Amino acid sequence: MISFIKKLGPGLLFAGAAIGVSHLVQSTKSGAEFGFGLLWALILCNFFKYPFFFFGTKYTHATRETLLDGYLKINKSVLIIYLILSLVTIFTIQAAVTIVTAGLAMELFGITENITYWAIIIVIFSVLLLIIGKYKLLDNLMKFIILILGISTVIALLSASFNSNLILNFRQIIPDNIEGVIFLAAFMGWMPAPLDISIWQSIWTREKMKIYKKIEFSTVKFDFNVGYLTTVFLGLCFVGLGAYVMYQSGEKFSDSGGVFASQLINLYTSNLGENMMVFIAIAAFTTMFSTTITCLDASPRAMSKTLNLLKFNRLNDYYSWLAILSIGTILIFIFFMSEMGGLVKIATVLSFITAPLYAIINYILVSSDLMPKKYRLSKWMKIYSISGIIFLLFFSIWYITLI
Repeated sequence: MISFIKKLGPGLLFAGAAIGVSHLVQSTKSGAEFGFGLLWALILCNFFKYPFFFFGTKYTHATRETLLDGYLKINKSVLIIYLILSLVTIFTIQAAVTIVTAGLAMELFGITENITYWAIIIVIFSVLLLIIGKYKLLDNLMKFIILILGISTVIALLSASFNSNLILNFRQIIPDNIEGVIFLAAFMGWMPAPLDISIWQSIWTREKMKIYKKIEFSTVKFDFNVGYLTTVFLGLCFVGLGAYVMYQSGEKFSDSGGVFASQLINLYTSNLGENMMVFIAIAAFTTMFSTTITCLDASPRAMSKTLNLLKFNRLNDYYSWLAILSIGTILIFIFFMSEMGGLVKIATVLSFITAPLYAIINYILVSSDLMPKKYRLSKWMKIYSISGIIFLLFFSIWYITLI
């Protein structure tokens, strides 16, 4: 049993990366502003994105290569497109998740009220953890973080439901104004995560396979499903927390990371009682810290792998990109803090619009001759995948026509 648990990891890293802005920020805002009215978006996004995330695990286990290797084999231009899209969003996404983590740390630990200082401390601390412990420490740390996150979130949700006077209403809605539509796009774009995280999943799976030479497909599939179902369950929990605590209260969350963190902690404790502050704070902080450190690990791995495959001889190693991403993120905190809200909206909407692209590429890859026959898609999985592509295309076109 212990050896089986040790082989788990990439799926929980996926959960750690996914359960961040999409859950703590977007899901909580969804509940606060629309009650349970956007559950349809959360459920459908998780359902239709599932196969394309899972293909990252499936392809890597079957071929012992990452999705990036597969992209190059399809066509070099696919890898170049991925590189360009990554360069556009990599620093913004890291800054977005780190600034919310910093706001929560400021509320939880105090010490300084300067959120920029906290953001820099968190980046440096995360970099040191990754340099000293490498993948193995991250893998083990995430099992602990996800356990704490799950327990504290459930306790907070149960307390909120018992203390709320909200009359449950599950009538589903579609926002009818441009602000609501933009929020819906951001919510769906990062729920449970941007589809390019399937690439991170394949890289983490490859790293795990370097440690354990023989891992059964049933084990990696179970690992991924545990991580994925955890993201779905906690997404529902955070929608519930937002609905129970803020819906119809007249309050709105700020786009500022520090103000948002303060609002989140204060509103929960004022509604649930000071004795719940520790559970709320721990749930929120572990949510965002897990995302911060997994993003800080995965993005440099993906960038260095991409540049290696494209035969770039400079800046093509993990530690160079870890340094570039860390410094770039810190510079955003120092010089572009006032623009964070706009930068995050660009990143989230871009994730929404590009989702069909990654879905199609991943589907083409696992359906091609590059995939060993033993692992090729069943008829049901092909139908499921094509349905997902249609769903993502429909909502992307719908969004573009509205704006």
